[in-house]
Amino acid sequence: MKFKNNWLAVVVASVMSASLVLPAQTAEAATRAKAQPRAVAKSKAPVKARAKAPVAVRKAAVAPARKVSKAARPGRVVRAAYVPVAAAVPEFKPVEVNAPALLAGKVATAPSSSMAAASGASGASFGQLYGLHRTNDPLDLKSSAALVVDQDTNEVLFAKNSEAVLPIASLTKLMTATVITDARLSMDEMITVTAEDVDTEKNSSSRLAVGSTLTRGELLHLALMSSENRAAHALGRTYPGGLSAFITAMNNKARALGMTDTRYVDPTGLNSRNQSSAKDLAVLVKAAYQQPLIRELSTSHEYTARVGSRQVQFHNTNSLVRSPSWDIGLQKTGYIVEAGRCLVMQARMAGRKFIMVFLDSAGKYSRQADAERVRRWIEVASKRNAVSGFAAQKTTS
Repeated sequence: MKFKNNWLAVVVASVMSASLVLPAQTAEAATRAKAQPRAVAKSKAPVKARAKAPVAVRKAAVAPARKVSKAARPGRVVRAAYVPVAAAVPEFKPVEVNAPALLAGKVATAPSSSMAAASGASGASFGQLYGLHRTNDPLDLKSSAALVVDQDTNEVLFAKNSEAVLPIASLTKLMTATVITDARLSMDEMITVTAEDVDTEKNSSSRLAVGSTLTRGELLHLALMSSENRAAHALGRTYPGGLSAFITAMNNKARALGMTDTRYVDPTGLNSRNQSSAKDLAVLVKAAYQQPLIRELSTSHEYTARVGSRQVQFHNTNSLVRSPSWDIGLQKTGYIVEAGRCLVMQARMAGRKFIMVFLDSAGKYSRQADAERVRRWIEVASKRNAVSGFAAQKTTS
């Protein structure tokens, strides 16, 4: 009888112990659920503040606790415990899609005067004329060519017509900036905008009047941030050896980087013979990112420059740099009719650094919308692949 009482005491103690463990874990799960909206609110904080806490770490998932076995024997207690696990690196199933025209070799790999004439006559981009816009992809991107690459590992996560050679418009200015910074020219040297810098290719407007004098650093700032064509042309014109030497340096740099699909004929991108592929441009973004000055100037929100007797304020052509949802390290936009809307970016998402290239996007805001689609895809995949931090531990007393 004494033995039975002792045995019953042990069983009761075991059940009470288990009942204490489970409510405590349930309370913890509820606390985490309540805290979730706060975590979302924090994601709207300025980029610099959020950079200290990567998304994958902040949102690491935790699996529910396992129930205590009813068959627990006397003297043995089964406890369920949360074991913290390092945030899992998101795993992605690479996506690659190509247009039939590209696979059949019907997309030109060299500048074509006939394509430029057809584009000018129809108002359609090269990508539209090639039929690249009819390429379907899982993310429903509006860009006819795109590429998403892990900056550190070179892993390709998403590729859409990434080897199609297309006009790149003002993405050209990223190479212009790379050559200027490589030359280590004085950024304080004063440069005057002349009639030679006026666009006669597309007759585009500019807020830099002929006769305006700015430093080389200011011209570089306006070329990267606001895509100022006269600023970019003045940078090339005042390069040692002149404009022709500058264009040669641009093409030499492209070859040195292994950009075999790329050709430059001017420092602005107004000429449709400035052409490249998404694959090559990802290489350029990675190289340009090594220059702190390019990173700083390309992501600057705005700048006020003295133009003649006036103070003129310039803004970034990429609205995403002002969004608290983004952590952008480098960017450049581009547009001419032949190229469509273009965008290249380096950004941190889900605790990783990515390079994104979007070429020949049809709508005015569709290149930014495509970037948002990619960001959501990466973040969803990151959450889905976060390994649960639950493990059952058995301890024998």
